Amino acid sequence: MTPRILVFAGSVKSTSINAKLANAAQVTLAQLGADVTRISLLDYPLPLVNEDLRAEKGIPENAMQLGRMIADHGGVFIASPEYNSSIPPLLKNTIDWISLISKDGERSLKPWLGRYIALGSASNGKLGGLRGLYHLRSVMMSVGSQIVTEQCSVSGASDAFDEDGRIIDERTDGMLQKACKSLIDHCQRHGAIT
Repeated sequence: MTPRILVFAGSVKSTSINAKLANAAQVTLAQLGADVTRISLLDYPLPLVNEDLRAEKGIPENAMQLGRMIADHGGVFIASPEYNSSIPPLLKNTIDWISLISKDGERSLKPWLGRYIALGSASNGKLGGLRGLYHLRSVMMSVGSQIVTEQCSVSGASDAFDEDGRIIDERTDGMLQKACKSLIDHCQRHGAIT
């Protein structure tokens, strides 16, 4: 069976190096046999999580659309920037809204619960955004996701991709290959194929 994998970056900047990493992950996952859906969070703007807003209007429709999409995929690859050694606010807000979903009409829906997640980061720093992934891993575990051990950190990211969007450094590309393969393997092994 072919696993369906959703891929997105935690940045919507037009020159985002994490969008480049998400693109590289999309290609790698497809080459490894996954059915890949690549989205941009730019297409799903959300207000800041606010309990009063939630009580008055419910979960925003864009969060519901994202939640349905996540639930329809066996796994997710997230390419996240590092902001002050942690998670960017756009990504944290998106994760939090989706974590508040408990139903879709009459059907129960908990999009993150049991979903397999692979993490990556790209940064111009020497650590490649690695410190932010530590926090992101913790947050994703707290919302019930299963995080694969393998991850990819791309340092010196402005110069790390060739004109075709592939990672130039063989070792770093190997990290991406391992993370993507692990994500696919977990989805296949545990039946997370939707």
